[in-house]
Amino acid sequence: MRHSLRTEIKINAAPSKVWAELTNTESYPSWNPFIKWIKGDLAEGNRISAMIGNMKFKPMILKCEKNRELRWIGRLLMPGVFDGEHRFEIIDQGDGSCTLKHSEKFKGILVGMFKKKLDTETLDGFKAMNEALKLRCEE
Repeated sequence: MRHSLRTEIKINAAPSKVWAELTNTESYPSWNPFIKWIKGDLAEGNRISAMIGNMKFKPMILKCEKNRELRWIGRLLMPGVFDGEHRFEIIDQGDGSCTLKHSEKFKGILVGMFKKKLDTETLDGFKAMNEALKLRCEE
């Protein structure tokens, strides 16, 4: 089973500012309502620890391209059970603002069981994080 969540928000700040806030994971506890904390180096191939909602994960960084994209994959138990590829994409609008595309692709045998929760709680968490990041970057 596969499922995707997609959100986006316009942020009136340069991509470099959004990137700086997004990758300053030490500050997450003070502003991020969705990802409570991240520990570890955000570099491709690295495994990090994260508290997302009420669950701890140890995702692997797939892509970390400065001012453009941060992407990781997290798994429940083993590959194919419940995998989530989380992505933040920053698109420069050329006018001092940018668009943040915040998405996740899920696949695995348990995805169907969690679809309702993904479409409500998880999607709401994405939106809350987007709004908090926008507010922080536009201060």
